[in-house]
Amino acid sequence: MQNGCFRRLARPAIALSVGLMATAPAWGQLDVNDTPSRVWDLARAASDDPFAPLADVPADVGDRRLLSLVESRAELAASEASREEMRAEMIGETRTELDELLAEEPTPTKLSEALRAVITLHTLATDKDAVLAEPLILDLIAKAEKAAGTAEREQDWLGANELFYRLHLLFEDDGRYKTDVQRLTKRLAMIRLYTPERFWEMRNERLVEQGKDPLPEFNDLGEDFRDKLDGISARSVVQATLRAAQAHVSRAPVLDKTDPVTMREMLAGATRALRTMVTTSDLAEAFPTLEDRSRVDRFVRTLDSLLAGLATPDARTDQDLLQEVLGGILDANRESVGIPTDAILHEFGTGAMGELDDYSAIIWPDEMRRFERLTEGRFQGVGIQIQYDDETQMIKVVTPLPGTPAQIAGIVPGDFIKKIEGNMAVGIGLGQAVDLITGPAGTKVDLTIEREGEELEFTLKRANIALPSVKGWERTGAGDMDWDWFIDRDSGIGYIRLSGFQEDSTEDMLEAIEQMRDQGLEALVFDLRFNPGGLLTQAVSIANLFIDRGTIVATRGTTPQQPERARRGRAVLADIPVAVLINEGSASASEIVSGAIRHYADQGKLDAVVVGTRSFGKGSVQNVWRLDASSRVKLTTHYYTMPDGTLIHKFEGAGRWGVDPHVSVEMLPEQVADSLEIRRDADVFAIDADGNLVDTDEPKVDPDKLLEPGADIQLQAALLLLEVKLASDKAPTPERTEVRNQR
Repeated sequence: MQNGCFRRLARPAIALSVGLMATAPAWGQLDVNDTPSRVWDLARAASDDPFAPLADVPADVGDRRLLSLVESRAELAASEASREEMRAEMIGETRTELDELLAEEPTPTKLSEALRAVITLHTLATDKDAVLAEPLILDLIAKAEKAAGTAEREQDWLGANELFYRLHLLFEDDGRYKTDVQRLTKRLAMIRLYTPERFWEMRNERLVEQGKDPLPEFNDLGEDFRDKLDGISARSVVQATLRAAQAHVSRAPVLDKTDPVTMREMLAGATRALRTMVTTSDLAEAFPTLEDRSRVDRFVRTLDSLLAGLATPDARTDQDLLQEVLGGILDANRESVGIPTDAILHEFGTGAMGELDDYSAIIWPDEMRRFERLTEGRFQGVGIQIQYDDETQMIKVVTPLPGTPAQIAGIVPGDFIKKIEGNMAVGIGLGQAVDLITGPAGTKVDLTIEREGEELEFTLKRANIALPSVKGWERTGAGDMDWDWFIDRDSGIGYIRLSGFQEDSTEDMLEAIEQMRDQGLEALVFDLRFNPGGLLTQAVSIANLFIDRGTIVATRGTTPQQPERARRGRAVLADIPVAVLINEGSASASEIVSGAIRHYADQGKLDAVVVGTRSFGKGSVQNVWRLDASSRVKLTTHYYTMPDGTLIHKFEGAGRWGVDPHVSVEMLPEQVADSLEIRRDADVFAIDADGNLVDTDEPKVDPDKLLEPGADIQLQAALLLLEVKLASDKAPTPERTEVRNQR
């Protein structure tokens, strides 16, 4: 790659016009060589247009370095113009669609489609409040809310949920429809768990009603709820509920943002969940006694009596109250509807945890493998990345991971998984496939693979599979660390993507940094976009790579905790300029790191700038307690604060949350989707049974496509800022300028 990320994409005409149209300042008073440093300083100061000084560089300046930056700025301007053209076009198309929908009869389906169009307008709009204030849209919202209530009363759960969910997306900040969505989501989750075929029927009917293609034929492989409830015990549910009453963050007196959630409130939530369960007629296929109205009424009367009792405080301890309510429910169930005890316990525990916050939950036995995969960055399986193929309705292999059982056995990209353990896998979802293929290390799984019309049989022995979190710009080999780490090698600008904070993330980052140092690292793009977080210890140690001293993160919560501070001598990246990329998908640990870097950059202690859009705002700390060998409880116990004491977490009605970038660069949803597809396809590689890269008929996707105008504007802006900073650091002195001009 040439010096300056846009050189091979340059548009000389654009660059020239920018230079000619600019009104040049008096260069005798303002040295042109100060232009790069002024751009960097404006970016650090969160200026609305940090690149403005580049527009003032005269076309005849005679400094190739500056003209190169002007050219790159022209490319970025072209990307921004492309975005605005796309925005205007999409708004126009969506307005036309909305007008057509509003002109039709306001059926629930049409109202839902109209809401979808309003969500698109709201997302695209620069003035979002103005969209929601339009009379036509206010009228639509009122009609949709009424239709949602009617659909719920008529037990059209999917229709009601779709309407309420789309209303919620429009008013997510104030949470006015949050409880409606939570209520319907819980009911649909029960139907999905206990009667998956009925859930399939509901979805299929909805699609046909909307004029869309029907779903593939229902496949119940791995869908038996009895298997999913195996291992649930009353003891674990009691332990989880008691622990929540003691340790949840709402008990923290230092927080003004929350009120304590009491045992009575949790038990009321548990009781209401069971009331929802037995009054959902769609569950009768799994629990036939729900068709007996007298049995259901008898159980509901007990639940209503318990709810009335929970509304009146008394002197009972939390443990006594819990034992009495749970015992009363189990006794009443046996005497009325007779639902299996493990199902009652599952909904009781889920309902109780639902009163706390979005991140507190019981991790049930069937969820443990997925939980460990997310938190530890490893899983037990065969080592294949898969996706659902709409055309064949089959699970398709994206790529086997190097050194895994699947790769060693000879499974290749493009293979289709036709059977799992001899059972037809056509039509199953990704979640079903993952649950069926993964399993304890050392056990075996039989897969039937379809490849070019031929069926191949594989018996694979599951193993512990590591998921690397540190990635570079372009793959150079099949190994986890086989990357070209430079996005601009001539300028020495490195690139690291961190997909999560896992046990080995810091170690892998250090290895990547060492490789880059050996090859002339001068600056770094650190991409934390769509990073959902992970381990706090890794967040602290990775932040410490940039920050040599001071607080990285502190907490407020149920118990006092010492702030996490940087340890001297570990900041191996403190001496180079860094551009950190964040967006609305950057959460938790990635907010800790980007927030700390921004804090110390603002204090002048780091040469760093944060670029992108405001982060997600998930600043809560979850601790996990063991309930038994096969289940855990995860509870929010603290909230993170940045070094200056600012809370990261997004509370309802809050005007500020998360981490704000120094340089705000918006990308439209379509641009985000396209850039993610380019990145994914560039990362996919074919390997043989020996783990070597192999040539295929498919053309390799070049990640440099992300630097084309309009592709990844956030990345382009970050790269230009680093080019500017490097140019600033290497700006010639007046003496050198005079000598150069005499040549």
